[in-house]
Amino acid sequence: MSSDDTVSRLRIETAGHRSIAAEQIGNAFTGNVLLPVEALHAPEKVTAAPNTSNLPPAGLCLGREEELAWLRRVLSDQREGAITQSGAIHGLGGIGKSTLALHYGHRHRGDHTLIWWINAASPDEIETSLTSLTHTLVPVWAAKAERSAQVAWAMQWLTWHPGWLLIYDNVEDPHDLAPYTGALHQGHHLATSRRTLGWPDSAPTLALGTLDPDDATTLLCQLVFKDTAPTPRQQAEARALTSDLGHFPLAIKQAGAYLAQNRGISLAAYRRRLGTKLGKTAHGIDAERTIARIWHVTLQALEGDNPLAVEVLSTAAWLAPDDIPHTLLTPPDTDPDDTAEAIGTLAAYSMVTDTGTTVSIHRLVQTVLRIPEITDASQLSRHLRGRDHAEQTVLHHLAPPPGQDSTTEGQWDALTPHLVTLAATTPPGHHNTPLTDAYNTAAYRLHQQGHTARTIPLYESALAQREQVLGHTHPSVLITRSNLASAYKSAGDLERAIPLHETTLAQREQVLGDTHPRTLVSRNNLAHAYEEAGDLERAIPLYETTLAQCEQVLGDTHPDTLVSRNNLAHAYEETGDLERAIALYETTLAQCEQVLGDTHPHTLTSRNNLAGAYTGAGDLERAIPLYETTLAQREQVLGDTHPDTLVSRNNLASAYKSAGDLERAIALYETTLAQCEQVLGDTHPHTLTSRNNLAGAHTGAGDLERAIPLYETTLAQREQVLGDTHPDTLVSRNNLAHAYEEAGDLERAIALYETTLAQCEQVLGDTHPHTLTIRNNLVSAREAAKAVQQPDAATSASAADLLHSPDTATQPE
Repeated sequence: MSSDDTVSRLRIETAGHRSIAAEQIGNAFTGNVLLPVEALHAPEKVTAAPNTSNLPPAGLCLGREEELAWLRRVLSDQREGAITQSGAIHGLGGIGKSTLALHYGHRHRGDHTLIWWINAASPDEIETSLTSLTHTLVPVWAAKAERSAQVAWAMQWLTWHPGWLLIYDNVEDPHDLAPYTGALHQGHHLATSRRTLGWPDSAPTLALGTLDPDDATTLLCQLVFKDTAPTPRQQAEARALTSDLGHFPLAIKQAGAYLAQNRGISLAAYRRRLGTKLGKTAHGIDAERTIARIWHVTLQALEGDNPLAVEVLSTAAWLAPDDIPHTLLTPPDTDPDDTAEAIGTLAAYSMVTDTGTTVSIHRLVQTVLRIPEITDASQLSRHLRGRDHAEQTVLHHLAPPPGQDSTTEGQWDALTPHLVTLAATTPPGHHNTPLTDAYNTAAYRLHQQGHTARTIPLYESALAQREQVLGHTHPSVLITRSNLASAYKSAGDLERAIPLHETTLAQREQVLGDTHPRTLVSRNNLAHAYEEAGDLERAIPLYETTLAQCEQVLGDTHPDTLVSRNNLAHAYEETGDLERAIALYETTLAQCEQVLGDTHPHTLTSRNNLAGAYTGAGDLERAIPLYETTLAQREQVLGDTHPDTLVSRNNLASAYKSAGDLERAIALYETTLAQCEQVLGDTHPHTLTSRNNLAGAHTGAGDLERAIPLYETTLAQREQVLGDTHPDTLVSRNNLAHAYEEAGDLERAIALYETTLAQCEQVLGDTHPHTLTIRNNLVSAREAAKAVQQPDAATSASAADLLHSPDTATQPE
């Protein structure tokens, strides 16, 4: 299946039949989202056996007693902590973060009702670890449940039961944890990460450095000599070797494993070998060069002892690093027992971690293995073979099972992380047609599941390979380019999305013609990208042209025509022309209900948008019931964390706030923000909207201590992501000024109002509703300042109107 254009607002095309694709990342817990199950399997009724955990075995961990004590102290007082490393090693792994967290877990296993190790490199991997928790606690029920239901069950179990510890390993983005640390309060959270920034203020961080020289020497001696006491000379040689290795824990571990396997080689002899291998020619930073030198010496030994181990390691270098099944590493016509023996050899050399059925490899080791020394012909050949084996094994395991015509959903779920890794590490000029097709299918499935950001490396690699083979204007290339542009837009990266949409439209006009359905799709997508960027002057004429062409070519009630009519109505709403917007929305909704049905995603979008226009017109009596209906239907049809469901939840919260029901509004806003951070990312435009709206609700409740920091964060992020004069940035600037005014800081409020008013007049026009609101707010603030200066004056300032971002009413489907 090859995927086509992600169409703004209402659809994504495929090369054949058209179908809808979701746009989200991951799942988040918001309440009871499970279907009814037997009481025996209810999360509140299931208890974990004592000392339940999935902790991997713990190796040696020396010289970290102070850090372990710090963790105990922090996690005894607070719910969460994070282990990060210092910038001295340039943000790479291998410093011992995971080892430290693992030892903490084993040492305090008896202090927790359950300890669960979570691979946290992406939201999807976090979910996978949570599904394994569900499979452990309710295996029979989990075997029949959907993945999303398994995640929700695990979240509910953690909500009901106290005393657990979750260890999130290799966190790439601290904001991925927000839905969990924000919603789960019955236990403790501990994270390891290469990131030193981005952690919440409530989560103390520990900068983990290299080992103390004495501890590094002791660790190496224990690895090499086991229970035998080293001689003074051996201790001196060990100290010199650990110094050469920069006291770097991963390097010491791998060097010690090599020496333990090769007892006839002395520490001094190993040092001499190490000094001649890649010392001057290896590229990369110090940690990479250190690992490269050790790796070269180890591989020389492995090539003579177990060539299959080298082949397995070279294949693992190109796959996702965690939990690689043994079956994926077994070459064709190879006895699985031979593969298991090869993996055992690699584990003995500390090149991989083996559970007996799966293998994990350190990301730094992968980085080094993927970058061959071009002067070494054997290494270059091994490098190419490893990439080829990785591609072939993934494609082989994507083959339909015997007796079936297509690959199962479970196969795709298991292999998609490896496809993403292969795509992200594609060598320049590389081409593999079946793999490219698999990238497109995986990307299409991720769109359907809502993991939009993860499609970017898949589409980037597919586009590069298709351009190389088919040329720049082949229809399949245009499809892939359009999908990549839409993926960039969904991730909030408009700087890359807009030029790509412009290129695709120009090429489709040239190749397919001005009114071809796919050209109309491209025109619509470009208009929406302009609108997302706040450029309504270019968006509206493009929408009007597209609608007229759709009506002429496709007919008045064709789904694509309904898309165009909806989008034009929203653009009118953005300009403040509610009369035209409402009339167009009402027409579109009636047609959607008639043609598509009452709960079709397009109909739900149309209903949501009409409710938003009613809200903008102050007609809450008609807006709130529409919002409530749409939210209930979207939860049922699209799922609890689909981006459109998040839009509906946010919009209903805004309507509650407008009606004065702040208690319900704040609770709904908080849930929505946590989910947006997980699903869309921390700086996605819709996440920024959600953060802005929560700040507004806190302001309405008089809680300025929480509102002002939220407004300041949102404004800074919008200036960075959207630009200084984007309509949403102007909204944020107005709202922050209002919060300053409410807090009595009139000097800062007036200055901000003046700046915002000048920008609104320039960007939106003198009579735009936002401009009028901000002008009124400035007048009120100045009157309040006069009243402060002249206390006898009988003047009182009117309350400033608080704007919500206009993008809350709709978003792409």
